[in-house]
Amino acid sequence: MTAEQFADRHIGPGRDDERRMLDTVGYGSVDELMDAAIPEVIRWHGTLDLPAPASEREAVAELRALAARNTVAVSMIGLGYHGTHTPAVIRRNVLENPAWYTAYTPYQPEISQGRLEALLNFQTMVTDLTALATANASMLDEGTAAAEAMTLARRASKSKSPVYVVDADALPQTVAVIASRAEPLGIEVRVVDVERDELPAEFFGLHLQYPGASGAVRDHRALVDAAHGVGALVTVAADLLALTLLRPPGEIGADIAAGTTQRFGVPMGFGGPHAGYLAVRSGLERMLPGRLVGVSRDADGNPAYRLALQTREQHIRREKATSNICTAQVLLAVMAGMYAVYHGPDGLRAIARRTHEAAARLAAGLRAGGVQVADVAFFDTVTATVPGRAAEVVAAAAARNVNLRLVDADRVGISCDETTTPAHLQAVWAAFGVDGFDGDTDAALPDGLARTSDFLTHPVFHSHHSETAMLRYLRRLADFDYALDRGMIPLGSCTMKLNATTEMEPITWPEFAHLHPFAPDEQTAGYRELIAQLEGWLAEVTGYDAVSVQPNAGSQGELAGLLAIRGYHRERGEGHRDVCLIPSSAHGTNAASAVMAGMRVVVVGCDADGNVDLVDLDAKIDKHRDALAAIMVTYPSTHGVYETGIAQLCAKVHDAGGQVYVDGANLNALVGFAKPGRFGADVSHLNLHKTFCIPHGGGGPGVGPVAVRSHLAPFLPGDPLGARAERRPAISAANHGSAGILPIPWAYLRMMGADGLARATGVAVLAANYVAARLRSHFPVLYAGNKGLVAHECILDLRPLTKATSVTVDDVAKRLIDYGFHAPTMSFPVAGTLMVEPTESEDLAELDRFCDAMIAIRAEIDKVGSGEWPAGDNPLSNAPHTAAMVSADEWPHPYPRSVGAYPAGVDRAGRYWPPVRRIDGAYGDRNLVCSCPAPEAFED
Repeated sequence: MTAEQFADRHIGPGRDDERRMLDTVGYGSVDELMDAAIPEVIRWHGTLDLPAPASEREAVAELRALAARNTVAVSMIGLGYHGTHTPAVIRRNVLENPAWYTAYTPYQPEISQGRLEALLNFQTMVTDLTALATANASMLDEGTAAAEAMTLARRASKSKSPVYVVDADALPQTVAVIASRAEPLGIEVRVVDVERDELPAEFFGLHLQYPGASGAVRDHRALVDAAHGVGALVTVAADLLALTLLRPPGEIGADIAAGTTQRFGVPMGFGGPHAGYLAVRSGLERMLPGRLVGVSRDADGNPAYRLALQTREQHIRREKATSNICTAQVLLAVMAGMYAVYHGPDGLRAIARRTHEAAARLAAGLRAGGVQVADVAFFDTVTATVPGRAAEVVAAAAARNVNLRLVDADRVGISCDETTTPAHLQAVWAAFGVDGFDGDTDAALPDGLARTSDFLTHPVFHSHHSETAMLRYLRRLADFDYALDRGMIPLGSCTMKLNATTEMEPITWPEFAHLHPFAPDEQTAGYRELIAQLEGWLAEVTGYDAVSVQPNAGSQGELAGLLAIRGYHRERGEGHRDVCLIPSSAHGTNAASAVMAGMRVVVVGCDADGNVDLVDLDAKIDKHRDALAAIMVTYPSTHGVYETGIAQLCAKVHDAGGQVYVDGANLNALVGFAKPGRFGADVSHLNLHKTFCIPHGGGGPGVGPVAVRSHLAPFLPGDPLGARAERRPAISAANHGSAGILPIPWAYLRMMGADGLARATGVAVLAANYVAARLRSHFPVLYAGNKGLVAHECILDLRPLTKATSVTVDDVAKRLIDYGFHAPTMSFPVAGTLMVEPTESEDLAELDRFCDAMIAIRAEIDKVGSGEWPAGDNPLSNAPHTAAMVSADEWPHPYPRSVGAYPAGVDRAGRYWPPVRRIDGAYGDRNLVCSCPAPEAFED
């Protein structure tokens, strides 16, 4: 295979197909189309300075060479990251399965029942283990979960105090993330040794670690009572594996539990991605940030799953949102939940006991050899004191291929996990100069803290313990879902394109998957070189000077960029600049991120064509000139248009002393043709799951690197273990965020090369204009730019049809399921519309299949409009049609079964059947159920 062929594999339309598409759109070449679409004032005519494209074979060889420069040592560092065994049946059938990793966020629940059930398992696992009422569908990591717990506590607490108390034995990276998030919000973080020092007289929240970073397991009941006595809420950051043996936070009155599920079968990955968790007591569920899966019912009254309480979503609440997080770590949450399903409660207890017994044996051996071990209860982590010799011991262990934690000059931390073997213990003893240990050991957990309550009692955690049963369960759930392995997902603003297998394969290599984020630098040279290359390539593509990949979601990239702007103004003595201008059409996360960065949001209007209203912009700048910190704009616009005034907008804001943040959500319409860092922007975040092929995974993982011009580079995120000393923000718990999936965009960039990337952009824009050209006479295209062209997406306006026929955008979205498609983005950024983004990966046959389906649906709408089909009983209002519905003995509808079952052009042999009918969302919100329902709920 030649190097040029990878781009041909990635890009769907062949050269002949491109010609046909160009004829439809009315242009002679893709370059001619792009010259017409992109304003010349921002058009870049150079060639990206990237290595010549590699073939798939060459890219894999280069990745193998980088991987070989990493050392996979036995990790006993701990600090929230642990070795784990990913059951092969889960690795192969979830992590490596496109049915799971190419799925989109379950906004269309009827075709997402499989992953929604898997997430409900995850939520049930978390609530059971923590003994709290409600858990969300995962957080980005433990640090993020803890920071969100802090802001939740502030919202819910009756205390007026700005003080948040953090246990000195909390994970250091968590403390850094909490502090970074607290400062812009005016929250005072006090790190207190809660075992020795008194709590402040007033505070609104308390963060405890259980077990602590030192390994100590302590009884926190008195602290919880004391906190509640002053009106504060208590968060316990708990190790879920430990909670199989230890009394859970909910049983001592904790309000919130936070943490990570990494050790439930998810590789360390040099820091991520991992599914964090957040759980709350009863009464706080409607304040819970992030996504929440709930149980509702479909049109036949059968139980069905959906995302619950979506009114919390950022695109609705904007600056009043509870958080800027709009994603989850779905793929990793599915893995962790399935780990619990596969092992069940007895299996998890057995793993926990083995882990604890290894730590207890380790401690006994050290003590027998004369080493001082902290005299506290512990679960898996031991702290040993060797005055003045700690570094020597750590080095001796590293020479034996075991990594320990250097606490300080006198102390060493050692953590055990399910992968710990007797040989590992022997190596640690040898590093301390201890011969070994042959005696009996006693458990180091006090009876008073032992767990006595049951957990994971639902049948799902007792039914799939053989590989056969597990395999079939995973297949059954995957069959319920619609992902890219079935067909096109034409979501505007979300770019669901091909995740090539060659890009995906390296993430499971041990040299990338099994490195601890705090491993010594000499063991991670290959990883760090890969990251440096990727950051350099991203800087070249965007025209910026520096990039950090630490943000582990687009929302976190936004926050990092705004904090960089904030730091820049403060450094220059202009900390009073706190106004962030945001167009009314912007992504909702923009406003939420600005509030989290301590800024005041001022909305700038849009004109009739969907562009930023430059007259209103002038008025807002004049009003807030002295306080102007930044403007956040999306380019191309959220309306899918290359706005001609972008350079003028940047100049106006700069003249007033502000900074320009260009949301990189739509960068896939710019790569190779325009560079934000060159046309006036100061900072952008990039959604790697969109433009650079990280899979969406059903709603995560993502990576949201932040790219800046040189004057903002000193304010990029710092290493969480040293960020506070450097006075730089820590956005994620690990320095390189979700490093475990960075080989994916590295491979994409390496194999596409400069010409391939530019061609991908051009074909994406061509595909959007082709769809717009084919559908414009059937559905009005709401916005267009220069010469009537759109960018990478187009908005179809259904509002006139709805007014005339009562057929809604929801009806069209659900009817598309019958035609074998995931719906485009509904009612964003304009209510009653569909935003279509075909991407460069879909071939012409699939584009035509979608256009034909939309044209057929228009004909169906006309039948409703003419009265041939009644408004409340037609193929659109009854969609989607399930197999059970169309095979029922009775058919009371005024259209044939065949019309419901097999719309025009649908392949009868390959028809996708949704497992449930249309779901009643309001019912699910009124009757909130967010854990696995009893099996009786599904009885007919």
